[in-house]
Amino acid sequence: MESKETVAQVPSRKLTLEDDMESQSSAKEEEDDDEQSKEVVIVDPTALDVDLSHCKIGKIEQMERLTNVTSLCLRQNLIKCIEGLSTLVHLNLLDLYDNQITKIENLTELTNLTQLDFSFNRIKKIENMSHLTNLTKLYLVNNKITNIENLETLINLDMLELGSNKIRVIENLNTHINLTGLYLGKNKITQISGLDNLVNVTCLSLQDNRLTKIEGLDALVNLDELYLSDNGIEKIEGLSNNIQLTVLDLACNKIQRIENVSHLVNLGDFWFNNNQLSNWDDLKELACLAELRTVYLEHNTIWYEPKEKNCQDPAYRRKVKLMLPQVTQIDATYCR
Repeated sequence: MESKETVAQVPSRKLTLEDDMESQSSAKEEEDDDEQSKEVVIVDPTALDVDLSHCKIGKIEQMERLTNVTSLCLRQNLIKCIEGLSTLVHLNLLDLYDNQITKIENLTELTNLTQLDFSFNRIKKIENMSHLTNLTKLYLVNNKITNIENLETLINLDMLELGSNKIRVIENLNTHINLTGLYLGKNKITQISGLDNLVNVTCLSLQDNRLTKIEGLDALVNLDELYLSDNGIEKIEGLSNNIQLTVLDLACNKIQRIENVSHLVNLGDFWFNNNQLSNWDDLKELACLAELRTVYLEHNTIWYEPKEKNCQDPAYRRKVKLMLPQVTQIDATYCR
């Protein structure tokens, strides 16, 4: 049976004899253009899944023949404009990852979309998607977005990925009670706020922002994974209601004490490397956590040789294991 997954191809254009006679001198130039941008030729119009990744496509065209397509992947091309998709009314998944798109537009007829990926483009504003109420997953990683906006009607979203943008404030998410994953790493956020209605979030990523305090998490009672590494946090606090946590990432901050985590009885991973922990007694805060299996503590003060600050203390791993016998991995190495 013929596969329905490979349904289109992007051939190199060939000059006809007439073209060659009219402009033989331009053949080399035409060849160079083909290397930059190529046409799409539909092989199987009845296909459900179309994958045209990394094909040097410069323009979305000839899609009207795909009357049944539900999944269209156009990753890693040279597309600058969202166009030519109005007939794809059955489309559930549209992937335009890694192109040159600057504006979200021309999606009016695609109301059946459930997954949309515009990551690694040049988009500055979230817009023209309010009618896509069936969306469950939206990826806008690595663009130039400054504000979380115009998403209020997308109440079925369960995953929102806005990492690597220019966002400064967490806002306009009050209607997204179905969100389970919210990814806002590598932005310019200075405060954890605007999350009070997100009671179903299980994974929150705020790595590599400008945070100085753990706060605003009281309503996230189902939170399972919290990623706060690479910020300027100085104290562990604000986790009283987050007793479902299994992963807590606080690496690369400015924290001096391990405290206020002994109630996190489900915690399995505690990532605390590259902080300022100097007191071995602080590990007692983790000793009561029976589910704890992995700790990262390297490059804290306790990790270094007391008399030689640039070297690891040779007794470091033994000390950790003595104080936390339940762990099976210390830093990147499993315990014997």
